[in-house]
Amino acid sequence: MIRKTSLLAVSLAALFAAAPALAASGKLVLYTSQPNEDAQATVDAFEKANPDVDVEWVRDGTTKVMAKLQAEFAAGNPQPDLLLIADSVTMAGLKRDDRLMAYEDADTTGFEDGLYDKDKTYFSTKLITTGIVNNTRAEMTPTSWKDLTKEEAKGQVTMPSPLTSGAALVHLAAITQNPDLGWTYVEALAENGATAAGGNGGILKAVAGGQTAYGVIVDYLPIREAAKGSPVKFVFPTEGVSAVTEPVAILKTAKNPEAAKAFVDFLLSEEGQKLASTQGYLPAREGVEPPAGFPSRDQIKLMPFDADQALADAEENKKRFSEIFGG
Repeated sequence: MIRKTSLLAVSLAALFAAAPALAASGKLVLYTSQPNEDAQATVDAFEKANPDVDVEWVRDGTTKVMAKLQAEFAAGNPQPDLLLIADSVTMAGLKRDDRLMAYEDADTTGFEDGLYDKDKTYFSTKLITTGIVNNTRAEMTPTSWKDLTKEEAKGQVTMPSPLTSGAALVHLAAITQNPDLGWTYVEALAENGATAAGGNGGILKAVAGGQTAYGVIVDYLPIREAAKGSPVKFVFPTEGVSAVTEPVAILKTAKNPEAAKAFVDFLLSEEGQKLASTQGYLPAREGVEPPAGFPSRDQIKLMPFDADQALADAEENKKRFSEIFGG
């Protein structure tokens, strides 16, 4: 009798182990800062792979998404199951406030350390790097961040302000965390006549139009415009680039955590990473072909970046930058 019971238990265990996991289903609420077209394409692709899930999504800039979410937290009624927003520093703040669910079983194959939280509460889904753009008629083609402090670049460098651009604030944190650059480098830029104002679109316009020779900018803008014939060239500096990584995270208050996990799985999968590439962004996962005009992923060096440290330093970094550059 004991033997029969044991055999039955073993048989049932084997049966359950062989059975496929239950497919994700039900309503899934996503808050995202993706552009509308990208968000719709992402949702459509996920729903095609998970036909029993109905995704409702709300789109706005990261700052506005977070303001809406914080108001919902305060009211005790957060709506989203998961977030897909611009930067890891914002995610680090949510993790600090104990708002994120750890997804320990997420498959991070092909994602290097630093592209996902060590506790697996948030995961990078693409790389929007910040490097250097130059007008192709400029005196030099920079290869290093330090080239922007040379005499040839005096008064000819412009960059977005970290006081108004989230990507620029992440870039400033990466630069100042780098012992070979640091605040000494930021001060050298200012001493060489660099200017900081506005966002990335204005930088591209100024460099393409010849008002200035060099700019600090996110990658896809000049790469896309160069392909259309604009006189600009994007450079990945030898010291490495900073990156906004559009991380995804599941909230602890998620009403449909299984569907949320399926969404994370999709974004991190080879299929999801190929989608990011077709949308014109550099995939975060190694081995996925990048968009036209980008080097392969293994040729791009990322500067080390500590999101928790960047979060802790954010206000002081803004203050110090403002003292150096004005604003």
